[in-house]
Amino acid sequence: MLHNLTTRRKRVRLLLVLSVIIPLVGRAQDSPTYQTPPKALADLVTVPPTPNVSMSGKGDVMLILEQASAPGIAELAQPEFKLAGLRLNPANNGPSRARYITGLKIKKLTDKDEKTITGLPANPLISYVQWSPDETKIAFTNSTDTRIDLYVADVATAAAQKIGTIALNATLGTPYHWVSDSKNLIVKSIPAGRGPAPEISRVPSSPTTQENVGGKRGQAPTYQDLLKNPSDERQFAYYTTAQVVRLGLDGTTTNIGQPGIILSADPAPNGQYVMIETVHTPFSYLVPVYRFPLKTEVYAIAGSLAKTLNDGPLQETVAYSPDGAPNGPREFAWRADAPASVYYTVAQDNGDPKVKADIRDKVFLTEAPFSAQPKEIYAAQFRFEGFEWGNESTALANERWWQNRKTITKIVNPATWQTSVLFDRSYEDRYTNPGQPDTKQNQYGRDVLNILPSGELIMLNGLGASPEGDRPFVSLLNLKTKQNRELWRSAAPYFERPIAVLDATRQVILTTRETPDENPNYFVRNLKARIAPVQVTFFPHPYPQLKGIQKQQLRYKRSDGVDLTATLYLPVGYKKEQGPLPTFLWAYPAEFKSKDAASQVSGSPYQFNRISYWGAAAFVTMGYAILDNASIPIVGEGDKEPNDTYIEQLVASAKAAIDEGVRLGVVDSSRVGVGGHSYGAFMTANLLTHSKLFKGGIARSGAYNRTLTPFGFQNEQRSYWQAPEVYNKMSPFMNADKMKTPLLLVHGEADNNTGTFPIQSERYYNALKGFGATTRLVFLPYESHGYTAKESLLHMLWEMNGWLDKYVKNPAVAGQGNKAGKVGGGK
Repeated sequence: MLHNLTTRRKRVRLLLVLSVIIPLVGRAQDSPTYQTPPKALADLVTVPPTPNVSMSGKGDVMLILEQASAPGIAELAQPEFKLAGLRLNPANNGPSRARYITGLKIKKLTDKDEKTITGLPANPLISYVQWSPDETKIAFTNSTDTRIDLYVADVATAAAQKIGTIALNATLGTPYHWVSDSKNLIVKSIPAGRGPAPEISRVPSSPTTQENVGGKRGQAPTYQDLLKNPSDERQFAYYTTAQVVRLGLDGTTTNIGQPGIILSADPAPNGQYVMIETVHTPFSYLVPVYRFPLKTEVYAIAGSLAKTLNDGPLQETVAYSPDGAPNGPREFAWRADAPASVYYTVAQDNGDPKVKADIRDKVFLTEAPFSAQPKEIYAAQFRFEGFEWGNESTALANERWWQNRKTITKIVNPATWQTSVLFDRSYEDRYTNPGQPDTKQNQYGRDVLNILPSGELIMLNGLGASPEGDRPFVSLLNLKTKQNRELWRSAAPYFERPIAVLDATRQVILTTRETPDENPNYFVRNLKARIAPVQVTFFPHPYPQLKGIQKQQLRYKRSDGVDLTATLYLPVGYKKEQGPLPTFLWAYPAEFKSKDAASQVSGSPYQFNRISYWGAAAFVTMGYAILDNASIPIVGEGDKEPNDTYIEQLVASAKAAIDEGVRLGVVDSSRVGVGGHSYGAFMTANLLTHSKLFKGGIARSGAYNRTLTPFGFQNEQRSYWQAPEVYNKMSPFMNADKMKTPLLLVHGEADNNTGTFPIQSERYYNALKGFGATTRLVFLPYESHGYTAKESLLHMLWEMNGWLDKYVKNPAVAGQGNKAGKVGGGK
């Protein structure tokens, strides 16, 4: 007996050793270290990003913001608290996941040279960059391991210095705002004498309980990172509590109000008041911080309370719909063109789109000194989306209603509050989008409509969607006749996009211009003079080694007559005579209420070949034909819901893209893979489940079991109990027994996106494995819904490349080693 027991123990030890050794020796994909893909793919991660720019309101000075490259995994591994829908860094009271600016340069458009801003700390991590109202200074924050400091740079000298000694609190967003005098800032600081953080309780004092009484409905989305217990509540309150301070450029400070969980602190346009929004108890374990009780107060700039405008309750029962809204007063904001006037919105349907109402929202205004009764200034047929203020006689009001995809813009006269309809259209209809109005800074440093002496507005930043593709434009809108006259439109062989109006009267604008082989750079264009634009930046090509990649915009029809588009990428030097290529299709479905809108062309054949590491285009370097951004419209006209025929439309759209590639002679229909991220991952799993179009798929950070999002998902507004057959049919998890195609699942281990809990991939993988499907699950440590660490991005590309190479490019070879019932690679 003793001998047999000893023998069994030896066998157990041997099996344990083999279980560790064999996967590492026998399967290279199970390597315990981060992997690097081929150089052509790796270069896309390591290349420095092209800088962003910010223009002064006068249009004479450009601020160039040099972006940081992907951070290392060690940065993501720093301490992080997940509380009330926030992810914060407890060491410095800022967000735990930020992409920083690493350098600042100033360039006058009349000069060729750029000035590097001096006085920055070593290895700066810059965020929250803001021009001063008079545009003589630029403020920004710098994050360190232990605090966040405020800096101000002088535009004339390009020299920066730290302001004051207080540390900022950025856990709830932007930690400061300029006052209109450009000499003071309103900041959210760490309260003096805050004391040590409360200890995280490991031993509970009682069960954690929640209850619902009185028949209240709280059909909330599946939010993540919520509070879970009293210990979380104490941590949340400690790290988010701030003191509002008026900070002078000389470092002097004046406290405004008392410390609290300050959601926002915004000075009035005239600088005489500060509106402070403070979150308070009772907290919730069901919704994130922006649904917590919120008190809105106005303080005098000297620090005394002027008026409590509202103290709203906990909002756990907001209708889960794009048309839903909180009940009671909401969205308090300063009127941009007045000294100190606050406007806010009140739902007339209790915020519930299912309630019938002729007027959905009303807007009210209260003016300093805030002693008079607020007056109604606007009534909205749909959900009110906000004002674009102009002057004492002109403003624009916007309304929107998701259920019928309508958007209304009205001209408003603030002297009388009379209105007239300017635009009444479907926001799905890209072809009729008039563009966004140009704005300018007024005497308070606030953005207002740039109304010309003739009473006209320049409309810009219109993508100019058309049957020929996107052709951005600038037009002149007459507010009296409501006629929109085109001044300029981008034309082949360039894709040129208006960025800012530098001189409205002379019609001088700033644009970015690009071609498939020329990366975007900034140009000054005079629309009146009709002369060649002047180039003002000379950013180099980010990956010159990839020049020559072929790009084509495809247009084709689905079997039901809906027009579709996709961007086709082909390798450098490829010719059709060489034969069709293995192909990788990448997409993200979109819902529409009309076939006409779904059929509209998007994108432009003249845009720069942005070969990013994020989508499918990168794999053109590996010898694949790429069908990128293939349109997958899911249409439900009239009373029909798009998702009632989701699977049928999904498969038909994918088949149409492949058929078009085959017709062109570039796609090998026997070697096609499909991939997508988030809702695109959901699409991928469904395509593999319900069609035989693909040899393999890659699904990143998706949701696969829709019963885990029972009160709606994406744009599906029906609950599981209203449409169980739709939820079940659309859930790949429910149909795991039908999966016969190899699927790679990738997910951020710390995904905080609503609906895409990591458990979605974990449970789906287990289901697929249970039915013997060929699958692999890769969890990326510390990564959220989007992946940011250099190591994670390189490993992601390595995983994707290996999967495509094995199951798409060489499916016959893969098939020899993947008999039914064998599962590849999962740990």
